[in-house]
Amino acid sequence: MAVGLILATYFGAIVKSIVNDIIMPTLGVLIGGVDFSSLKIIVQQAHDNQDEVAVNYGVFINHILTFLVVSASIFIAVKLYNKLQDQLIKEETIPVSTPPSKEQVLLTEIRDLLKNKLLQLPNRFSYNHRNCCVTSHINYCPTHI
Repeated sequence: MAVGLILATYFGAIVKSIVNDIIMPTLGVLIGGVDFSSLKIIVQQAHDNQDEVAVNYGVFINHILTFLVVSASIFIAVKLYNKLQDQLIKEETIPVSTPPSKEQVLLTEIRDLLKNKLLQLPNRFSYNHRNCCVTSHINYCPTHI
């Protein structure tokens, strides 16, 4: 947990530097040379010993952009982590198919041969009782065996 806190602190410093030193100057140039950190609405001018009272909305915009960059990067990191977890779970649940043993192959061949043999035999056991006793196949009637 301490490692996560330390990493989050330095990650915040890196994001703040990206916003203040890369994004905001570029955005300021695109808008027309505006320095966002100096944007403010002066509520009361400074006079005598009183300081100027102003709403520094440029600094607020910097903080909003910092928040957006941090939240987007955390979102992407969580999405990637979840995707990796899903792939690991899928890999664990996929059963590894082993080739059939020699016994299984042999039994399958025997089964197929017996099935083919039975299909080639005449169908002597499907007579109904009335017809079998009248014909010459009395020996195959289940009631006469």
